[in-house]
Amino acid sequence: MKRLLFAFFLISSLDIYSHEFNPAHLVVQELNDDLLYEATWMYPYKNIGKRAEVVFPDECLTESVDIYYQGKYINEKISLECTSTLKGKSIEIINLSVLTDALITINFNDDDIYEGLVNVQNNTLQIPLESNYYPSSYLKLGLSHLFDGLDHILFIFGLLFCISGVINIIKTITAFTIAHSITLGLTVFGLISLPQGTIEALIALTIVYLASEINRNKGSLKTPWLMAFGFGLLHGLGFAGALMDIGIANDKMLLSLFFFNVGIEIAQIALIPIPLMIIFISKRFNYFEITKILISLCIGGMGFYWFIDRVIGIIL
Repeated sequence: MKRLLFAFFLISSLDIYSHEFNPAHLVVQELNDDLLYEATWMYPYKNIGKRAEVVFPDECLTESVDIYYQGKYINEKISLECTSTLKGKSIEIINLSVLTDALITINFNDDDIYEGLVNVQNNTLQIPLESNYYPSSYLKLGLSHLFDGLDHILFIFGLLFCISGVINIIKTITAFTIAHSITLGLTVFGLISLPQGTIEALIALTIVYLASEINRNKGSLKTPWLMAFGFGLLHGLGFAGALMDIGIANDKMLLSLFFFNVGIEIAQIALIPIPLMIIFISKRFNYFEITKILISLCIGGMGFYWFIDRVIGIIL
């Protein structure tokens, strides 16, 4: 049994990567009434494979003005001279990575704004002639951020293994939600700012801590919502860092932030039944103690691996 657990620990520690949420972002700004546009194409340079490219409508003559690195992105400035408006036209993103979505923001001179999200399966965005704009694309980004972020998923799983009782679960998830909403908002509005690398390393440590709590002899924490609130403040900084990297290129920052946060919550709620089902089945067949050990080793191994990897990334 000890050999099995040791092997499980090694498997969970090796070659496990927490996919960073770094969506691409195309921002197109109409300059004047002469059908001139300026575009900025931001693409994460750490992505595997060649950089994705933007294909504008045939009515537009494009010229690459400048390419430079900024943070986690390689940015390309593109000038467009079109014979007709972009409204009613389509923009295509080719060579997108499977793990990378692209947010497209178009700001017109008449204050119309259109945003859409494309991916490798649906890589073409049709721009409507008239737009009643709500930044719902940020809801999809919030969903993607949590579903693509294995570290955040494991934190939720570990949290639910540390508590018992429906009331405690509701209190804990509510505390976590309130906490990460606070720091997410404060960071996006520029009221607080911390190094993203340090935040990500500390998030990995929260996972290691949860893994150790799963195997405590007393079974569950007495006040899990306090721990969830404290760790939620930290995870909110992580959520905000991902959003700040691509920026909010429209004039509805509060609404965009709201949709992004709602997307995170929907994904979080969708994940909750999975660990609860595992707990229910393991208790039903009297394998709960073994399950706790396996879950603890898996979560702890991956958390520790991510912590070391992110600390090395800070140093180097």
